[in-house]
Amino acid sequence: MQILIVDDEPLAREELRYLLEQNQHVSQIFEAADVATAQRQLMNQQVDLVFLDIQLGADNGFTLAKRLKDISARPRIIFATAYDQYALDAFNANALDYILKPFEQSRVDEAIQKGLSTQQKVPNFQDHNPRISITSEDKTNIINKTDIIYAFVEQGALIIQTTSARYQTRQTLVHLQNQLDPHRFMQVHRSYIVNLDQVFQTEPSFNHTYELTMVNGDKIPVGRAYVAAMKTALGM
Repeated sequence: MQILIVDDEPLAREELRYLLEQNQHVSQIFEAADVATAQRQLMNQQVDLVFLDIQLGADNGFTLAKRLKDISARPRIIFATAYDQYALDAFNANALDYILKPFEQSRVDEAIQKGLSTQQKVPNFQDHNPRISITSEDKTNIINKTDIIYAFVEQGALIIQTTSARYQTRQTLVHLQNQLDPHRFMQVHRSYIVNLDQVFQTEPSFNHTYELTMVNGDKIPVGRAYVAAMKTALGM
């Protein structure tokens, strides 16, 4: 599972991260200290669960909970806070769970288990459709998914590189990823998705990161948080 921690207190984020890392079902953890940062993370990352504090400095966790309704791949929310008086409001906001600080390993594991039990994917025709549509400047291009080499976000635009052309659209990286086969396409950086079948070469880069060379010669960065999953997917 991929999890986003939203808390304005660094020590609280560190404590929760440690407990989450002890759970075998957690594959990646992202962090945000405010609503705006959390929204950017959710637009660029596939997140299954959000551990969300309520008091976020000038922000409020319920504000983010309401905005999540506009995200196509909406993650489930677990409110993680020091205040017990907001439990009813949290469940009215369709929260999956409500845990109190200081966190306990057993309680965090219980919340993750609830997330797993609701993670059954609803069958979607798009999962089996070999094509996707990319809309840009009032034109809609139809491309084969297998022709995609990689995709990335740059200055708010989604760039999709295929074997024959490059497309730019205002669709989100998360929206694209939800239409692709997770066994073939992988997120390797907060801004990049690659077609694993189009990877030609890998090499270590600085600060324990990696760089991929795709079959067309383009270089793609692999973020440190994604290195282990990338190595497993490529049989390294």
